Amino acid sequence: MDRPPHPTRRLLVGVGAAVVLGLATATLAWWRLGPVTRGTVWAEDGGLFLRERMSLGPVDSLLHPYAGYLHLVPRLLVDLGWALPVADYALVLSGAACLVVGVLAAAVFLLAREVVPVVPVRVLLAASPAFLPLAPHEISGNAANLHWFMLFTAPWLFAHRSRTWWASGAVAALTVFVVLTELQSVAFLPLLVLAWVPLRDTSGARAWPRALPVTVVALAAGTAQVVVALTDQRTARPGTPPVADVAAGWLLQPFAGLWDPDVGAVVRAVLDRGWAVVAVPAVLVLLVLVAAVVVGAWRARTVTIALTLGSLGVWWAALTANGGADRGWAHPVAALATVGPLRYAAASGLLLLAAVLVAAGVLVRSAGWSPAVRRRVRPGGAARLTGAVTGWCVVALVVVVAVAGAVPGPTRRSDGPVWAEQIPAAVAACGGDRSRSVDVRTAPWGVDVPCTRLLPAGGSR
Repeated sequence: MDRPPHPTRRLLVGVGAAVVLGLATATLAWWRLGPVTRGTVWAEDGGLFLRERMSLGPVDSLLHPYAGYLHLVPRLLVDLGWALPVADYALVLSGAACLVVGVLAAAVFLLAREVVPVVPVRVLLAASPAFLPLAPHEISGNAANLHWFMLFTAPWLFAHRSRTWWASGAVAALTVFVVLTELQSVAFLPLLVLAWVPLRDTSGARAWPRALPVTVVALAAGTAQVVVALTDQRTARPGTPPVADVAAGWLLQPFAGLWDPDVGAVVRAVLDRGWAVVAVPAVLVLLVLVAAVVVGAWRARTVTIALTLGSLGVWWAALTANGGADRGWAHPVAALATVGPLRYAAASGLLLLAAVLVAAGVLVRSAGWSPAVRRRVRPGGAARLTGAVTGWCVVALVVVVAVAGAVPGPTRRSDGPVWAEQIPAAVAACGGDRSRSVDVRTAPWGVDVPCTRLLPAGGSR
């Protein structure tokens, strides 16, 4: 009789698979950006984050509030980029941001095992930040938007049940970076309850998970974010979008963006053929989610609901915080087709995609086998077969979308300006004067780079 694999060997195989998946995810994210986007500095990476790094230093800038919350990981990446040759600043930030996404993908692959034990589905779930159709347009490959990927990881950190103190310490350490980077991760803090539910040890006895470290750091970091949110001033004016606009906008951007990054084309399709072009797929997705909640285990049910509500909540909160009441999503006009994908549409869509993949995993593995229906559906019955087929169809559709979109496409940085190409002219503009600074353009702003960083230590060029 075959013996089960040794726990240490199983752990090493799992970690090795996670590392390979993380590297593949980072590589795909990097590839989808394209050379111009990779070489262009975006928004706060060359704006406020870099200016405050130069003025406050590498330590004081790390937890300096901005726009109502803390941005620990983006600040660390800016520190890294600024410590290396200035001509490489854009590529370092793009590459480091993609590597962070790879690390998060590896973590999700390991953390989601209990909820999504079907390996192919869990691979898609973990890698989804890299192949999400809307990701490269704005949020991928830059430090300023890494917080959205942290939000995607937060539910898995909070809900995970660690069996050892070593695993618990690793989860807690990653939680510090996630929560101190993304304020909205506090919305998933109730999932910490799942981390405390007793599990079974190798003998079948009940054992308490090692949930104290992650609970302490999550609550402490979450408290810090909330305090900053309540005390720091935001420049954006909040709005009060009608419920109809929130719902319609969610269908037109986060939801439709799951398969078509050209959200303007979706608006035009709605204008030509009516709301059915998005409403019918939405109903089908809703049926998949409901089916998973009905037949799934309680832990999978909870995570599915949390991710779905998180998708809706992120979209609603973003429209409210950024004055989204003026979009008129519920009554689209031709001008609305010119509105490109919003960055928080990608984040909302990523959470929804995660919920759909969790639901697919539930249907593949356990459709017709929940305690409520196990007594009346035999193995191989019609309900089980229907659930499995539905789950695999969802997986197949996600794979088709991922493969079709795994090429560089248009982004908000597609037109540059490429950072490294400006450095020779900036060096010349210094004129050998180390006391000066020179403007280097970014997308969409620019930054005054000190000539002390542009000129060699021994003098001028």
